[in-house]
Amino acid sequence: MGNREMEELIPLVNRLQDAFSALGQSCLLELPQIAVVGGQSAGKSSVLENFVGRDFLPRGSGIVTRRPLVLQLVTSKAEYAEFLHCKGKKFTDFDEVRHEIEVETDRVTGMNKGISPIPINLRVYSPHVLNLTLIDLPGITKVPVGDQPPDIEYQIREMIMQFITRENCLILAVTPANTDLANSDALKLAKEVDPQGLRTIGVITKLDLMDEGTDARDVLENKLLPLRRGYIGVVNRSQKDIDGKKDIKAAMLAERKFFLSHPAYRHIADRMGTPHLQKVLNQQLTNHIRDTLPNFRNKLQGQLLSIEHEVEAYKNFKPEDPTRKTKALLQMVQQFAVDFEKRIEGSGDQVDTLELSGGAKINRIFHERFPFEIVKMEFNEKELRREISYAIKNIHGIRTGLFTPDMAFEAIVKKQIVKLKGPSLKSVDLVIQELINTVKKCTKKLANFPRLCEETERIVANHIREREGKTKDQVLLLIDIQVSYINTNHEDFIGFANAQQRSSQVHKKNTIGNQVIRKGWLTISNIGIMKGGSKGYWFVLTAESLSWYKDDENTW
Repeated sequence: MGNREMEELIPLVNRLQDAFSALGQSCLLELPQIAVVGGQSAGKSSVLENFVGRDFLPRGSGIVTRRPLVLQLVTSKAEYAEFLHCKGKKFTDFDEVRHEIEVETDRVTGMNKGISPIPINLRVYSPHVLNLTLIDLPGITKVPVGDQPPDIEYQIREMIMQFITRENCLILAVTPANTDLANSDALKLAKEVDPQGLRTIGVITKLDLMDEGTDARDVLENKLLPLRRGYIGVVNRSQKDIDGKKDIKAAMLAERKFFLSHPAYRHIADRMGTPHLQKVLNQQLTNHIRDTLPNFRNKLQGQLLSIEHEVEAYKNFKPEDPTRKTKALLQMVQQFAVDFEKRIEGSGDQVDTLELSGGAKINRIFHERFPFEIVKMEFNEKELRREISYAIKNIHGIRTGLFTPDMAFEAIVKKQIVKLKGPSLKSVDLVIQELINTVKKCTKKLANFPRLCEETERIVANHIREREGKTKDQVLLLIDIQVSYINTNHEDFIGFANAQQRSSQVHKKNTIGNQVIRKGWLTISNIGIMKGGSKGYWFVLTAESLSWYKDDENTW
């Protein structure tokens, strides 16, 4: 990538920043940027004003920066400023720029020193600046002021974290030199999200206000709290200089003189000061954009494909053509009907491998859950025998019966049949619930049209509920039919005739099991226990025994 193309990187990202901000979609993509982080009175505003060479930021006590300020510096022959919310209006008086920032801040946050994450986009054109984009964030505070909410510290911290947690964001951690650097709020936050110090650039301000005999040499030489990108020291105007309207150019000369004359910083004077900081930030941001550009481009292409897919869903809608709306509506409703049918019939486009659903679950209810519910029904054989006994005796009354009366049989059987109502109605409820779940899954494709989605669910669910009542009535009717007439001639019914038939089948089976293998006369001789010596017997050998008789009449 050539130098010319490198110089165009920052303006390119600036245009993207403006485009996303105008659409209210600034968080969709993580644009390469530099976030300025620091405590109140750390000197953040002075550093930014030194870059521009103008006084243009609000000043005062408490929280002055209450909305993120996206400051885009653009090298130009003319010097002026533009706000994104005042497009087309050029500000040449930087006092008016300050006033506009204050007015725009109050417009969103109110007058009670509240904060808002909605940024203000300011672009400054000047021959004295390098192409650079910075986001000035509210200063870290500990104590609420005025009407500020008690959790103001938490709110500011969360806002800062929203920016600096992004991998594409460089962190400009501004810390005053006259405080304990180990307790720096800016460096603490940077350490949380960038523990290796790869994205953090340290800026040490107020070096001229350190106690006599002390200096920040070890920090600036990156020895005390090392950062990958190092530290740069700057000297800003004092409050007295600001109140006295001291010229920034004169302040820059005084800063240069301070570093050249100070014994602790003389050897690193060329790497210190506001001009060097601006140059380093320009290089760092340009290199950072170049390094993150491939990944950024991939994300942008992914967003583009997603948006194109969403546009495809809306392609049939033209406000000026109501017929296209009707056609599109019919197509979506028809597609819903097709999807519902496929889920029930089991021929859907997408097969769920995680759980049973639709027709498969309904099949399971019929073939597994319903039989299980029947088996699970309480059945006490002892109680049933007692009921049968009582029924027979009550029907016979004072008479002693010889046979089981039909009325007793019917009374007991009908009572058992009625128990089927519970499992049957429960199965209907399970099927209804699965149908409604299937409807909700099919309406996910209508999520872009919440009203249509809601109405489709409501209408179809109401229809299912209507059929539920009729289905339950039909199930109860079928059970009542079974109760009203018991067909004792059915092949599954064990009546007298069937019992006799089964008994003969069992007897026949037993007979076959005792089949005669051989029979005939057998002479037994020379046995001492028999009187008369030898004697003839008729024997019968079966599969289970050997028997003998006096004669072939099987007489013992």
